[in-house]
Amino acid sequence: MELLIIGLAMFIGIHLLPSFVNIRQNLINKLGEMPYKGAYAAIALTGLVLIVIGHRKADFIFVKNTPPWGFEMTNLLMPLVFILFSAVYLPGNIKRFTRHPMLWGTILWSILHLLSNGDLASIIIFASIGIFALFNMYSFNRRGAKLQQQKLSFYKDVVVVVVGFVTYVVVLQFHPA
Repeated sequence: MELLIIGLAMFIGIHLLPSFVNIRQNLINKLGEMPYKGAYAAIALTGLVLIVIGHRKADFIFVKNTPPWGFEMTNLLMPLVFILFSAVYLPGNIKRFTRHPMLWGTILWSILHLLSNGDLASIIIFASIGIFALFNMYSFNRRGAKLQQQKLSFYKDVVVVVVGFVTYVVVLQFHPA
């Protein structure tokens, strides 16, 4: 469980850094933009790897029963998570309706996984990352996040949906490993 907690602290901690604008800017000024981004990515990736390893090594500690429909609901709605994630990086109209498609996707991911997992390690992961996403949304809004104003063609939305769904199918193939 220790690796899991250390990984979460690293992953969430480094993702909190942009909320502290002055500290972030001081680091960029001191290190340079590319070294800062490299260190940021390395810490985030290390945290993610530690979360996965920590979860695999953690003892199964039963906390709650999951609803009988939780697993099916997760499988049904997870494609939407990947569509929201894709909307961050691909041009489309989803950003006209929400300033935070990835954070909404993360919150949905968190809720769905809490519905289908009742062990302590899973609850720690999904609840903490879900709460972090809510905080991050607040932080981005406080710093002036804006909706996309430009309306794009429907074709671009189709691309976002297809890429999101294909990514979901690929991840689903590797998820058990």
